Amino acid sequence: MLSAVEVRVTRAGGLVAQRWRRSLQTRVVVTTLLVSSVVVALFASLLLDSVGRGLVQAKTRASLVEARSGLLLLEARLAGAEGASSDRQEQLLRDLVEEVASRGSSSVVVTVPPPLFGLEIGDARVRDVPAELDATLAEQQTTTYVYADVPDGDRREPGLVVGSPVSVPGLGEYRLFQFFPLTAEQETLGLVRRTAAAAGVLLVALLGVITGLVARQVVAPVRAAASTAERLAAGRLDERLRVRGEDEIARLGSTFNSMAEALQAQIQQLEDLSRVQRRFVSDVSHELRTPLTTVRMAADVLYDGREDFRAGPARSAELLQAELDRFESLLVDLLEISRYDAGAAELDASPVDLSPLVRRVVAAAAPLAQRKGSRVDVVVPSWPVVAEVEAVRVERVLRNLVVNAVEHGEGRPVEVRLTGSSDAVTVTVRDRGVGLQPGHAGMVFTRFWRGDPSRARTTGGTGLGLAIALEDVRLHGGWLQAAGVPGRGSIFRMTLPRKAGRTVPDTPLELPS
Repeated sequence: MLSAVEVRVTRAGGLVAQRWRRSLQTRVVVTTLLVSSVVVALFASLLLDSVGRGLVQAKTRASLVEARSGLLLLEARLAGAEGASSDRQEQLLRDLVEEVASRGSSSVVVTVPPPLFGLEIGDARVRDVPAELDATLAEQQTTTYVYADVPDGDRREPGLVVGSPVSVPGLGEYRLFQFFPLTAEQETLGLVRRTAAAAGVLLVALLGVITGLVARQVVAPVRAAASTAERLAAGRLDERLRVRGEDEIARLGSTFNSMAEALQAQIQQLEDLSRVQRRFVSDVSHELRTPLTTVRMAADVLYDGREDFRAGPARSAELLQAELDRFESLLVDLLEISRYDAGAAELDASPVDLSPLVRRVVAAAAPLAQRKGSRVDVVVPSWPVVAEVEAVRVERVLRNLVVNAVEHGEGRPVEVRLTGSSDAVTVTVRDRGVGLQPGHAGMVFTRFWRGDPSRARTTGGTGLGLAIALEDVRLHGGWLQAAGVPGRGSIFRMTLPRKAGRTVPDTPLELPS
């Protein structure tokens, strides 16, 4: 299990990621800070490199000038003591070396090749002389230098070692090594580095603040537009953006408002047209019932007396009776769907055991299944599955689902399964027939929609059955879903709450293997 710290870190990471995805201003500010940090770091490194090189070069020139000055002093003084004794010349050499050391360099070393003795002034010792400098001086016999760590008190610091050959009359050839620490230059470079770091951090912070202010001026109208668009999508069609000024954002707001007004007008027009259409369907359906009743009475008389007619009129009476049945069914469906459109449908729920209801629907569809060559298998629990529903509506939904499964089952078995949980009951109707094409699962509940218009309706369907079934299930607070694969069949699932007035959550529906 994760520890409390890991949980907090994970939660914080999730909040940061969510903030990054949802906030354009955050992404702009963070991106600006990152880019500016890289640019400032690059320029700071170039500046520090340039300053460091300049300090080292200046120190090198000054050290070489000082070394040559000391060398000239030694040579001039030693030349004046050419006739003196060896002890006198050695003492003079020591005094001159101490004088050279006191002029600037912290340490001076004089050696005799091979080093019979070493004259050491300051912190440096013969062992501190870089071997490569000693070898170079032996070959070139001219003043040269190298960069190396030199002693400075009880520690070693980066520095410069200058070596020069010295000729002492009467004593021979010596080598003069002067050590120049770069301590002051390092301190100066450190000060520059700290100043550059502080200036860089301040500059990046100021860029972040400026970017945040600028981004806010751009993002704030976009957020307002998004919020207004969400309210428009929620049905508040009178929402508009506040327009200020005449800049690009103002023009965007004006265009958005114009679009919203056009959409409001179009939606209002469509709603008016929809109301007119629903009213027309409702009125026509009601008005047709009276002449239909008259025609039905006449058709019944003709149908009952068809045995006295010749073959042609008798067949016409049968066709008239069948088409009147279909027309009457269409009127019933139209009246039912018009009640849903008008919001007049009401649920009269009562506790119902769905197991007998499912068996009754399957039994009613048995003649059609026999004609189609299909077998309808029923799987219901052995215990009662009770839910507060309106039995007539649920039976109508199941009848539509079972009949459609048999119709499109291609003579293969159809399975009707009833299951239940503590909160909901579910009925699934599955066939293994033609299935559904991609994208058709959400269209099967559209009014008068048919997946294959070329297929004949052997049961005289009206094209409103699944649309009414969907409204019946929604009235119960449930879900009616469809899924299918071409050639593998389709499955319809009806989910209803156990208690009337409650709703059940939507869950994905997939075609099982």
